[in-house]
Amino acid sequence: MKTSHCLLAAILFAAAGAAVAADSPQFRGPDRTGVFPESGLLKEWPEGGPNKAWVATGIGRGYSSAATLNGKIYVTGMTGAKEGVVTVLTPDGAVVKTIPYGPETDEEQAPGARSTPTLEGNRLYLLTGLGVVVCLDTDTGAKVWEANVAARFNAKKPMWHYAESVLLDGENLICTPGGDDGLIAALNKHTGETVWALKEPKDKAAYCSPVIFTHNGRRMISTATGLYVVGADPATGALLWQVEQKAPWDIHGVSPVYGGGLLYYVAGDGTGGAALELSADGASVTQKWADKTLDCLHHGVVAVDGHLYGTGYKGGGKLVCLEMATGKVMWTTKEVGEGVTIAADGMLYVYEGPKKGIVSLVKADPSGFVRTGQFPVTDGGDDKHWAHPTIANGHLLVRHGDALVAYKVSAAAE
Repeated sequence: MKTSHCLLAAILFAAAGAAVAADSPQFRGPDRTGVFPESGLLKEWPEGGPNKAWVATGIGRGYSSAATLNGKIYVTGMTGAKEGVVTVLTPDGAVVKTIPYGPETDEEQAPGARSTPTLEGNRLYLLTGLGVVVCLDTDTGAKVWEANVAARFNAKKPMWHYAESVLLDGENLICTPGGDDGLIAALNKHTGETVWALKEPKDKAAYCSPVIFTHNGRRMISTATGLYVVGADPATGALLWQVEQKAPWDIHGVSPVYGGGLLYYVAGDGTGGAALELSADGASVTQKWADKTLDCLHHGVVAVDGHLYGTGYKGGGKLVCLEMATGKVMWTTKEVGEGVTIAADGMLYVYEGPKKGIVSLVKADPSGFVRTGQFPVTDGGDDKHWAHPTIANGHLLVRHGDALVAYKVSAAAE
């Protein structure tokens, strides 16, 4: 009996420590938090970084991330003819096919695709930089439907055009046209027809992708627009609350982060962020704390074990750790500057841009900054290093310009 108990304990221990790999079918991971559900990953990298598994070039210009589902990798880009295309790849980087989806933006600051594909079954959804939502059949490459939401909801494109990754919620596809007839809207995912449209407050779209979270059993959607952070009912579109935050150029590019009854939001250029405490029913909010140390521009913030991690923007940027419950600054460092922040398996992955192209591996530890590896991204041409990396199936997928690069970050032997 004692031997059996020991054997069972050993099996359970091994199972608990086993590596977990998962798909990432949308922007910033399966639940859009930037925290990827992978385990068994390397805790430190050798000099020069993890092994490069493969490089896929010719995917077109853009700043979107890779999304993965059912053994395929999907990434958007723009060809020289200003045509948007989805490149479909195998797990080893071989191109299966390319699917055209229509005109893309050649906006000067960030020409090319911005929207990370949102995947479900054999359907792929995206928003072009020109304000058109597209649904594709990934099996046939056919366009199932498209909806010019900028025109439908009487909206003007943001200054740097649209950069949202649309959100699936049950039968609905949620996007932010930023129009007088729909600041936020839900479309039927099968047809593209309007299900609901939130018309107040009157504002325009920013560069933020919406998130859905559950607070005390109540589901709600939140996103940032040009002037506001808003909360709404995802089923009906009813506005629950709005909080004004003015930022230079109306740049709100960071999805809100929920945890412990608080919702954190932030803007760059010295604006900083704040935590909103939600009422028990989620119908109202009050500000609990504010902070300007972390002034993340469009690079994402993650919550790990009750602490927020992200990079500031002013003065070249810095990596910051805040206690989420109080806003207390736990530490900052300029050893890592402005860059996209994601997390997995207790570690932070920070991809510095726009010119550096350095990826750092950092412990998600509020007691202090510890970097355990770094490497330069050298593929992809001269475009800015702005795309959010993806961690899926033991690989770190970094998009730069017209290249998608896969690095093996699993600790498992080949």
